[in-house]
Amino acid sequence: MVLRSWKIVLTAAALLALSACGGRKDEQVVQRPNDAFKTADARMCLSDLKSKSVKFAALPNQDFSGGCRTIDTIKLMDFGTPTTNLGAMTCPLASNFTAWAQNAVRPAAKQYLGSEVVRIETMGTYSCRNINGGRSDKLSQHAFGNAIDISAFVLRDGRRVSVLNGWRGAKSEQEFLRRLHQSACKRFGTVLGPDYNSAHANHFHFDMAQSMKDGSAYCR
Repeated sequence: MVLRSWKIVLTAAALLALSACGGRKDEQVVQRPNDAFKTADARMCLSDLKSKSVKFAALPNQDFSGGCRTIDTIKLMDFGTPTTNLGAMTCPLASNFTAWAQNAVRPAAKQYLGSEVVRIETMGTYSCRNINGGRSDKLSQHAFGNAIDISAFVLRDGRRVSVLNGWRGAKSEQEFLRRLHQSACKRFGTVLGPDYNSAHANHFHFDMAQSMKDGSAYCR
């Protein structure tokens, strides 16, 4: 009886430990470092993502050479659509990107392509570089984790719709990509695509910088 009782106690302790580990793992996903999210806007954005069940990891504030920096940034972990190459993103960019993926990409894929998007492919977020491939002396919004480049969409039926081939490709792909471009113009400060210049022939560029004097998006 004594041996059996000890087995029960040890089993219960083991289960409790596993449960506790699971709880700590979930908390680490949303716990922010002490030096991050100091502003009220950033904290509100963080809270908004949590309310939408978006899983993310808060990143520490960092300053890099050349004026590049990542302040109040996060790494998206799970928002319902697997997405490649996601690095440091400002919280507003992450919030608008996840909303765009959920409310624009998903319905547009069903409407124009008759399938579901199972992966969004990007060229990344943070990158310490200047605008226009380094030909400008002004830092890109990528240098602050405030921009993302979208290159392609993979469908459940196996098709891959890329910006490079689809923008002037099959009619359904053109309609799909143009709908996404138009929708992005309502969510981001700057939206650039293949019609802007040759440097954007293979991707959409979205960032949160408000480019127009009247506060409207710069959409090209």
